[in-house]
Amino acid sequence: MPRGKWTNHKGRSRKFTNPEELEEQRKREEQERRWKKNNRGDDESSSEEEKSATKGDKSNSEDESESDSESDEDSDDKKKGVAGLIQIENPNRRQLKAKKLATLNETLETAEPSQLSRREREELERQRKKIHYQKLQAEGKTEEARADLARLAIIKQQRAEAAKKRDDEKKEKELAKIQKSAEMQKALGKQ
Repeated sequence: MPRGKWTNHKGRSRKFTNPEELEEQRKREEQERRWKKNNRGDDESSSEEEKSATKGDKSNSEDESESDSESDEDSDDKKKGVAGLIQIENPNRRQLKAKKLATLNETLETAEPSQLSRREREELERQRKKIHYQKLQAEGKTEEARADLARLAIIKQQRAEAAKKRDDEKKEKELAKIQKSAEMQKALGKQ
């Protein structure tokens, strides 16, 4: 329960009228006015009042719709106070026009490198140097690439020697097996 004399409406749920309901209500009122008009043909004073009321309502609604559309147009053309006299260049407010891709490409192609900032120039220079160094390294012209190639040559040589050694050991094992089996056959043959 709320304290005090008045209740607080802030927490309550709001009820909005549906546009369809408004339209139905307007039609009902209009039908009632017509019915009253038809039934009260005797009293001309009352019918004149209703006519003026209905005409006034219709004209008011038309005037409101016209005034709304006019006020929208007027707000664009007429500015209040000094705003109409002073032209303000606010870059945040200006509406940028859509540019075509072809014009953007032309502007990018015609842009001079002198327009770049110091940081952008340095970044471009770093990228160029990195690409050039990678190219030289791929060709084997840098000291680091030469050292890498020498290490690779040594590793290849070591692997070749290890493979040759394994093959020799395999052959020796096979010969040893053959000799053992031959000796066994001789031993069995003597018995």
